[in-house]
Amino acid sequence: MALQLANDQRAGAEIYHGSEICKEKSMELLAEVGLPNGLLPLEEIEECGYVRETGFVWIKQKKKIEHQFKKIGKTVQYGAEISAYVEKHKMKKLTGVKSKELLLWITISEMSIDDPSSGKIYFKSSTGIGKSFPVSAFEI
Repeated sequence: MALQLANDQRAGAEIYHGSEICKEKSMELLAEVGLPNGLLPLEEIEECGYVRETGFVWIKQKKKIEHQFKKIGKTVQYGAEISAYVEKHKMKKLTGVKSKELLLWITISEMSIDDPSSGKIYFKSSTGIGKSFPVSAFEI
């Protein structure tokens, strides 16, 4: 199912094409909002966009990928299309990201650092269940 970006969501967006520039821009965005720089280990990015006014971001990859965060032993799946609304220390209304828990893929709907001094990042599922991990596990 393709992500359908409405024209009103894209209005005023900074849009980039190509893997290298999109990787660079996604790292800049993570730094700007105070999230760990390894949170989006994406490959073969075709397009990315950011609407500063609303905080809406999207990233399109050639295909979905799985990434193993070795420090915490978690596998995360990043869909071919990912979108979210970003604000300081938070990504909310996240789509396209799932975490493997036992034999199930759990949709991640929010990532946040509620207290930067705690060194913890909190992941919330679409069902409201959440889990926290060390921020250092997601840094490059």
